[in-house]
Amino acid sequence: MLDVRRLHLLRELDRRGTIAAVAQALAFTASAVSQQLSVLEREAGVPLLERSGRRVVLTPAGRTLVAHADAVLERLELAVAELAGAREGIGGPLRIGTFPSGGPAIVPATLAELARRHPALEPMVQEIDSARVSDGLRADELDVALVHDYDFVPASPDTTVDQVPLLEEPMYLATGTAPATGRFALGETLAELLGPWAMSPWITARDGTTGHAMAVRACQAAGFQPRIRHQVNDFRTVLALAAIGQGAGFVPEMATAHAPEGVVLTRLPLFRRSKVAFRAGGGTHPAIAAFVAAARTAVGMTGGASQAGPVRLPGRAEQSGPRAGGA
Repeated sequence: MLDVRRLHLLRELDRRGTIAAVAQALAFTASAVSQQLSVLEREAGVPLLERSGRRVVLTPAGRTLVAHADAVLERLELAVAELAGAREGIGGPLRIGTFPSGGPAIVPATLAELARRHPALEPMVQEIDSARVSDGLRADELDVALVHDYDFVPASPDTTVDQVPLLEEPMYLATGTAPATGRFALGETLAELLGPWAMSPWITARDGTTGHAMAVRACQAAGFQPRIRHQVNDFRTVLALAAIGQGAGFVPEMATAHAPEGVVLTRLPLFRRSKVAFRAGGGTHPAIAAFVAAARTAVGMTGGASQAGPVRLPGRAEQSGPRAGGA
């Protein structure tokens, strides 16, 4: 009989790439992980791992077993969710991950709604980059998380995580002045909108984040390589730097609600999509379903700013909120 805990280790090795990374993520020693994987090989009766230089890679049989491990672990999540549904009421700890800009914009309203509907729940929030959420969910560090992806940086397929849509919002170019080429017009291409800033310094998120990748790829799609001067993950800082002429940057609509005086916002034909992520099979868990419902209510309560750009703040055009995701 194959041991589920060892199957979990094999799956993590497939996702993380090294035994050391698996050990660090799951609070094991590397030798303990190696020993458990050796036992799993004996249980399976076929080689699951092979050496490739200093690394260990999965054999074809190992990759096949990982696919079965995904199905087994998803089924266990379904069982846990069903058992939780049989209990009276919804309560206990709920570990929530959020991307930084989701903190002030979505999380407080979501937690207030959760407290109103399910006062016995104990939400615990931690900030995490969307790229790390899958690892955090599989390592059982999180129960549920707010994540996002951008045009030019779609989310990587991951059979271990399920997602439901929450919010879609347009992206804006933030600058200190309007471009010399004239006013924004619907139907203008990305190249026409970003082109006037090709020689300007740029403000992006830190290297290695989805926001950084989106900014670089959007500029490349417009025909130039951005000259990055500042790397900051806080959109409020991006807006403040743009307002004083330190460069051009990208911000989602959600971040424009409290833009500083002097910043110019130009709406772009780019979008950011926010979602709620949880372990595959866990969507019917009462606490996770409650979080999804509360987050969707919160999104309906927190409208963003939507304007035809470029628009200098204050004195923005009529505002409308971002689009909420469906079921």
